[in-house]
Amino acid sequence: MMKNVKKRELILFLGPALFFYCVFFVYPMIATIKLSFYETINNDTQNFVGLANFNTLINDPFFSEVFWNALWNNLIFFLFHMFIQNPIGILIALLLVNLSFKAATFYRTAVMLPTMLSFVIVGFIWQLILSPTWGITSILYDVFSIKENTPALLGEESTALITISLVSVWQFIGIPVLLIYAALISINKDILEAIKLEKVGFFKAFFHVHLPMVWPTIALVSILTYVNNFNAFDLIYTVKGPLAGPNFSTDLLGTLFYRTFFGFQLQSGNINLGAAVATAMFLIILIGVSIYLFFVQRRILR
Repeated sequence: MMKNVKKRELILFLGPALFFYCVFFVYPMIATIKLSFYETINNDTQNFVGLANFNTLINDPFFSEVFWNALWNNLIFFLFHMFIQNPIGILIALLLVNLSFKAATFYRTAVMLPTMLSFVIVGFIWQLILSPTWGITSILYDVFSIKENTPALLGEESTALITISLVSVWQFIGIPVLLIYAALISINKDILEAIKLEKVGFFKAFFHVHLPMVWPTIALVSILTYVNNFNAFDLIYTVKGPLAGPNFSTDLLGTLFYRTFFGFQLQSGNINLGAAVATAMFLIILIGVSIYLFFVQRRILR
């Protein structure tokens, strides 16, 4: 009798969520993958072509160059978040733990505020801040009497991707801070008291006590960073548009998918090639998540 009640409760509470998940996520994903194996003829007929669309992405002189460029930029974008955002997030979380309750609440809110802002607001604000005409770089050059031309950080190929990556780090640093802060405050208070009594140094306590205890959370933050960054689109689109300029220097897989699927300016849309790009993104994310689940998560559980 109890088993039947539990089954009814599971169906009642999980059924609607599972239904919407399948309708709005699983079905579109399967349909997209299926679409990547076809070619559209005369705007209505679908002809099965196997891996031809993927071959076009990898080997075609035009598409391959754009695809590998977007993939490389996406990797750089991810590495900036992985090795700048997350370490700084750990440090800020550790500092918050050692502050008083009121101070920690204030700074926690301040760190999370950029994350709650929309991409449009963030993109517009940073375009104003980094403007070579009236932005902060122009002001700094005037303050220090530097006579060189003010650099257009978002307008040069060598600096555009780095600049947008750092803007994204600023916007989303609140997520690792919040998750790692929650892990740190859950550490047994007796251990923390023992650290104080033994007068262990800040860095020694961090590397030998705090860090080992929050490794599972750091691993979770890392895989979330991986998934979110290989899905990135909004900030690049807001700041640089679908062309992800200058000269595709800020192009990511997300913006490449947008241009390929929907088309832009002189480039006509191709739903099958766009589906192939989306499927490639899915496979890249799937590989990363699988490595995490089978190697990292298993080791953590053991």
